[in-house]
Amino acid sequence: MHDAIWTTLDALCDPEIPVVSLRELGILREVRTAADGVTEVVITPTYSGCPAMGQIEDDVHAALARSGLAARVVTQLAPAWTTDWISESAREKLRAFGIAPPPRGGPQPLTFSRRKPPREAVACPRCGSTHTTETSPFGSTACKAMYRCLDCLEPFDLFKSY
Repeated sequence: MHDAIWTTLDALCDPEIPVVSLRELGILREVRTAADGVTEVVITPTYSGCPAMGQIEDDVHAALARSGLAARVVTQLAPAWTTDWISESAREKLRAFGIAPPPRGGPQPLTFSRRKPPREAVACPRCGSTHTTETSPFGSTACKAMYRCLDCLEPFDLFKSY
């Protein structure tokens, strides 16, 4: 039964980034059998206030219903989702879609000095140049920041590192 659920849910894409699946993003965490014998599908939000989680849960329920499968959807917050859970195939799909994938290794360290810590160069997903600049820490969704390539002059989103 678990394999059938995984197969069914593999087709579900992120509602905000439709080129990557929930599984590739690491949002779809686990299919398990609970202590009460009910099959559970475990999802984890990319951050605690992610507005897409209601839609994701509805999409999981609808996909299961279409396939004649039954499972309870459980949102699990711990351990917290991290961008390191994004698969390599999803990183390539993000880049091809025009979104720079987050760097590996998690978020930048918190600092209380006026100087920002050195940051890994962000490559433009269109031309590959690392001659880029952040134009806004807030992008088209809360999990992205806006950048601009100084070579090809194209704007693009960077998937923030968590």
